[in-house]
Amino acid sequence: MSAPLIGVSTYLESDARWGVWQLPAALLPTGYHQLVQRAGGLAALLPPDGAPDAAASVVARLDGLVIAGGPDVEPVRYGAEPEPRTGPPNRERDAWESALIEAAQERGLPLLGICRGMQLLNVVRGGTLRQHLDGHVGPPGVFSEHPVRAVPGTELARVLPGELTVPTYHHQAVDRLGDGLVACAHAADGTVEAVEAPDAAGWTLAVQWHPEAGTDVRVMRALTERAARVSSLSGD
Repeated sequence: MSAPLIGVSTYLESDARWGVWQLPAALLPTGYHQLVQRAGGLAALLPPDGAPDAAASVVARLDGLVIAGGPDVEPVRYGAEPEPRTGPPNRERDAWESALIEAAQERGLPLLGICRGMQLLNVVRGGTLRQHLDGHVGPPGVFSEHPVRAVPGTELARVLPGELTVPTYHHQAVDRLGDGLVACAHAADGTVEAVEAPDAAGWTLAVQWHPEAGTDVRVMRALTERAARVSSLSGD
């Protein structure tokens, strides 16, 4: 069986620097594609594409999808006004990743959301976000750690039973759950740390932490295992 093709959404930065270059760039921390590869998948980066049917066309070629972490989702998408500590919007990325999520859900494609990816999944399904949490983010650009516990009987509990310590960096979180989503892990203070969609046609899971910043491949392996079934059914 060939390795499943896993698409990973990218950042879109107006001013990125590397080597002698300082240019607009679509980019992604290496931890994402390396985690896909360690979990047995092939990684394909998915920069924003504004063509009307692009998301459906891309999803049709994939075996699985990862919506990566990144900046705050624009509050207008869940009917709220921006609060003072909410970051500036990236409307092009919001629109592209929302379209990817919708296309994946319609197709029944295995989907994993990471941090912003979990928040955007919740918003796409009609949920809302808490725009700022104290105590969940450390110094700028530095991951911290805290324990989370899976809810017994959920898909996440099957993949990650019990309590574990996870790499984290976020200041926003799920507030009202989106349609069909259930909370499947919490932090000690009750913050929702993972959601899943038992009603989805395909496997859908999202986590608030950053598995790409750690050594635990189990969440990504769960995605690639589901994606491998998609690949085998399509004859790849």
